[in-house]
Amino acid sequence: MNEYLLSFLIAIGINLGFFAFAAILKTDKFTDFTYGLSFIILALVLLINNGTFFGFQIILAIMVSLWGIRLVSYLLVRILKIKKDSRFDGIRENFFSFLKFWLLQGFSVWAIMLPSIFLFTQKDMFSFNSTMYLGVAIWIIGLLIESIADQQKFVFKNNPKNEGLWIETGIWKYSRHPNYFGEMLTWWGIFVYAIPQLSGLSWLTIVGPLFITSLLLFVSGIPLLEKKYNEKYKNNQKYQEYKKRTSLLIPLPNKLAS
Repeated sequence: MNEYLLSFLIAIGINLGFFAFAAILKTDKFTDFTYGLSFIILALVLLINNGTFFGFQIILAIMVSLWGIRLVSYLLVRILKIKKDSRFDGIRENFFSFLKFWLLQGFSVWAIMLPSIFLFTQKDMFSFNSTMYLGVAIWIIGLLIESIADQQKFVFKNNPKNEGLWIETGIWKYSRHPNYFGEMLTWWGIFVYAIPQLSGLSWLTIVGPLFITSLLLFVSGIPLLEKKYNEKYKNNQKYQEYKKRTSLLIPLPNKLAS
């Protein structure tokens, strides 16, 4: 079976499997957990299925898995604490709307993984070069930014003194959505890691990082949160000042954000 089709079926299958439990129990506890887990499972299945176990493929599997484990751990702790994700209000009760979300999540995993799928299916060994090292460096920076941002926000939100407030300390002082910036960097790093082997149609795997970037910038990430905060703090002068002086995405010194 074509590896891209196999990967698509695996990603959709994992999400449909967990959707069944989520729909029956009408719970949000499986959604984000399944998202991160799908990447880990897909990476390991592709590595084992190809059977070559080249060094660059093992490193790639570690990169994808570490990102997934970190995300799964964080999101699982978060949903167990908050119990319910308000994003699914009015959706989890509607079978087809809920199913649509899970199918889109499965497709998203597959699309984001396109550069990784390409590398996992290579049959020839090749040596590391400066471009691949650059890709790993970008991935590490992205993982650190995303991890630090999530941890800072989690601690802030779980402090009763901060109830009803927005975070503008730590890395959040320089970006309103640093966690999303970090996530984008991890997948651009993996694409850069794949560049030395790209040629012809394989360059289309750039769809992966473009997809997650577009998703977070224009669809499910930043737009939803910006709308939520704009409505919640529309009459709050301090929030308006924070928004004006702070970069939307890329962490920048405040004086450069505007």
